[in-house]
Amino acid sequence: MMLDIQNILEKLPHRYPFILLDRVLELGPQEIVGLKNVTINEPYFQGHFPGHPIMPGVLIIEAMAQAGGLLAFSLAPDTAGNNVYFMGMDKVRFRKPVRPGDQLLFKIKLMKQRGPIFKMRGEAFVDGQLVAEGELMATTDPGGQESNG
Repeated sequence: MMLDIQNILEKLPHRYPFILLDRVLELGPQEIVGLKNVTINEPYFQGHFPGHPIMPGVLIIEAMAQAGGLLAFSLAPDTAGNNVYFMGMDKVRFRKPVRPGDQLLFKIKLMKQRGPIFKMRGEAFVDGQLVAEGELMATTDPGGQESNG
């Protein structure tokens, strides 16, 4: 299953400048492959290493988390219309800088699901080379209600 930007916007609550996925190439039962085109027009390049622009690592992880959120939605269809919240990350490593003109390919695999909690392993590649990796945790918002704890 593939998703274009319109499908992504229908599922994720993010909007400019925080929508960081351009396309989903594959959405399987326990994994997702997403794509981000990195262009010099991204607003963060104005202040992040001017003259030597690289994509901030936290935004690479956020894009990975957005792909993971789409995977969580596909695994918990009863949460339609609700949100997926990023809970944590472990074992995050940045291997190579990502520059304007690069195309980030994200591969996210479900490691474990317990109720509304998802643990996933994410990897980001540029031209087949690993540039970032980590384990992510997220939860769905059951019933769309806020909790006090």
